[in-house]
Amino acid sequence: MATLYRPDTLRETASAHRLQIATLISDLSRLVNVLTADVEHEETRAGVRNPTDPAYPVLARTLCTRRENIRATIATLETVANGSSKAA
Repeated sequence: MATLYRPDTLRETASAHRLQIATLISDLSRLVNVLTADVEHEETRAGVRNPTDPAYPVLARTLCTRRENIRATIATLETVANGSSKAA
């Protein structure tokens, strides 16, 4: 037997999902800011700001990679959020 959904329920669910995605994007954006500050601190501590320099801190490299991965996740979530808002 097919499940019947009320249109209001579907709209409410879509709205809740958009809110969850927006909250996640906001949280991840704050994390990117924290990681950026951590990278800057580590570069200042080591006195090396060029990532191609062999003396560049390993921690800064790791944090940069993590930051870029989170930025890619944010971009994906924004695409999902924009796609779901057009569909609703």
